[in-house]
Amino acid sequence: MRVATMRRADRWLGVPACFALTLVRRLVDRDRSGTGAPHRILFIKLAEQGSTVLASQAIRRAIAKVGAGNVYFLAFEENRHVLDAMALIPERNVVTIRASSLAEAVSSAGRAIARLRRERIDTAIDLEFFARSSAALTYLSGARYRVGFHPYAGEASYRGDLMTHRLSFNPQLHASQTFETLVAVLDQPPETLPALDFRPRLEDQTPAQFTARGEEIEQMRRLLDEATGGRTGTPMILLNANASDLVPLRRWPVERYVQLARQLLARYSALTVVFTGAPQEAESAGRLATAVGSNRAISLAGRTTIRQLLILYGLADVLVTNDSGPAHFGALTSIDVVTLFGPETPALFRALTPRSHVMWSGIACSPCVNAYNDRLSACTNNICMQQITVDDVFERVCRVFESRQARLS
Repeated sequence: MRVATMRRADRWLGVPACFALTLVRRLVDRDRSGTGAPHRILFIKLAEQGSTVLASQAIRRAIAKVGAGNVYFLAFEENRHVLDAMALIPERNVVTIRASSLAEAVSSAGRAIARLRRERIDTAIDLEFFARSSAALTYLSGARYRVGFHPYAGEASYRGDLMTHRLSFNPQLHASQTFETLVAVLDQPPETLPALDFRPRLEDQTPAQFTARGEEIEQMRRLLDEATGGRTGTPMILLNANASDLVPLRRWPVERYVQLARQLLARYSALTVVFTGAPQEAESAGRLATAVGSNRAISLAGRTTIRQLLILYGLADVLVTNDSGPAHFGALTSIDVVTLFGPETPALFRALTPRSHVMWSGIACSPCVNAYNDRLSACTNNICMQQITVDDVFERVCRVFESRQARLS
């Protein structure tokens, strides 16, 4: 299902659904007082695989409370691969919704709700900021305790009044701090909220590292050997020239990736540049690789699964990417990642690892997308990305690459 369709469904179907469920809650479930120790905790994060990585600390905190076997996660089917790679939650505890069409999403959500009720989930944590669909699912899960953000004075989108633990969204916290706070609030009496005496940490946080099997690594080496004409083992820089359809303003102009590749290949004679991307990006990524005009520039877009992509990251040196999922997937591996930010800010969404290197122009209109505007912007000209020049990125990548080579030599 297209992102635009999901947005419309979340608004036009989600708002009346949350309104109706709020009426139901007020009739049958009016008590917000009291707390109880959680036994089975469910996280709900349907979209954006990168944000799931930023939730690592929150997931660990939940595991410390109830044990890994009692932590569950609800996500879209295409996003479960990242959860499996993180290996924090048992695979059987990842419940998915298929969303290839609106009809399938509704029927699949019904099956997911039935499964969660059979599991007797008592605590549900909504990791989406102000989505209506996730708020409805939080209530429908049957959980007695429900944690999520509430738009109190109307500063954000309406999504009913379905949470027992209602928090104000703090735009000054990094996303990882925000997610951890949603777990920490379980120790707080609901009637005292939104005031919360909790100081979330902000420090380099290495998420659970992805571990590949030996045969998987060899399979990736064979794919690289075939694609590069036998240059496996040479230094490798990856370029992710796209960003998700959720926020297309995050894209750096694609022709600049071609220019960057040419400059990198000219500087490092043994280097291989690899364009990566999803299956739907295979054709465009292939054109970019061809435009570089070198047999040391190739495209693997559409030729790898998420798991294989993580193996590729472990074999490469540097990834250059727009602010999108791959910037966070890289945090699960040993690769250094240079991330280009524009309509969103690294202060809230950068990966918290020592191998994360961000570039952001910081002009007056940036960031322009946030939780309060449902990550929609009236901007049609992303000058925040255009002001990041090829020379600036080239110099940063060279510093990161050479520092890494010196460190590993």
